[in-house]
Amino acid sequence: MAQPPSQEEIRQLPGAPRSGAKRGRRRRDAEGTMSLKEHLLELRKRLVYAVIAVVVGSIAGFFVYDWLFAALSEPVLTYGEEFEDRQTIISFNAVGQPLDILIRISVFAGIVISSPVWLYQIWAFIMPGLKKSEKRYAIGFIAASVPLFVAGIVSAYMLLPRAIRFFFGLNPEGTANFIEPAVYFTFVLHLFLACGLAMVLPVVLVGINMMGVVSGKDILKSWRWVVMLIAVVSAFAAPGGEVITMFFIMGPLCLLFGLAIGLTLLLDRRRAKKEARREASLA
Repeated sequence: MAQPPSQEEIRQLPGAPRSGAKRGRRRRDAEGTMSLKEHLLELRKRLVYAVIAVVVGSIAGFFVYDWLFAALSEPVLTYGEEFEDRQTIISFNAVGQPLDILIRISVFAGIVISSPVWLYQIWAFIMPGLKKSEKRYAIGFIAASVPLFVAGIVSAYMLLPRAIRFFFGLNPEGTANFIEPAVYFTFVLHLFLACGLAMVLPVVLVGINMMGVVSGKDILKSWRWVVMLIAVVSAFAAPGGEVITMFFIMGPLCLLFGLAIGLTLLLDRRRAKKEARREASLA
């Protein structure tokens, strides 16, 4: 009667798993594609990393809360000092409101502080679907997105006093501004995030082009709508009809959008050439 093969003999058979092989590694086909389940698992992992980074950044933001509150409140308080007939203060009108504002500003600081991490997680989710020759471009865009996001936040902070001056200038004579912190800081934080994300938008366009979702020609066809959107955002960020300030904001955004169009067209051309060479070699 034949004896069953031993474990050592089984391991020596062709195609048998090795003892040192890692389990749970994602398997991909020859083109490096991933299944829908693997995409969802990858997305969940990147979201967890991003949330952890924001939480850690928010804890750091808690320790600089007093400084951030004073810096963001300064445009309101200095307006009242400059115009003695206008009283402008930030007034808490609920017992738990200071805690609410503390959490909001700390989380916003956490988003800014952790921007290198969560922006990297976005690109890390995109990069597995890219070819090796294209990954070096994605790494470059990771390095570009962080300073662009921070530059958008800084630009919004520089424009905040102009916005406050414009809106307070609409007050009828003899009135005052007793502003609730929830209303004021919601306006400020939304403005900051809008400007920061607007600066990163061209980098995102290049990223989805690398994924094959949108071609450079499709982005080029929509340039009129994009320029109109940039003009609206710039007019909102520079209220009061100050044309010079509006163009100061609009110029860099249009330049970045044009650069994104050029890069996507270049990537499309390179992909088309590689595809033509591969078809010629198979013919």
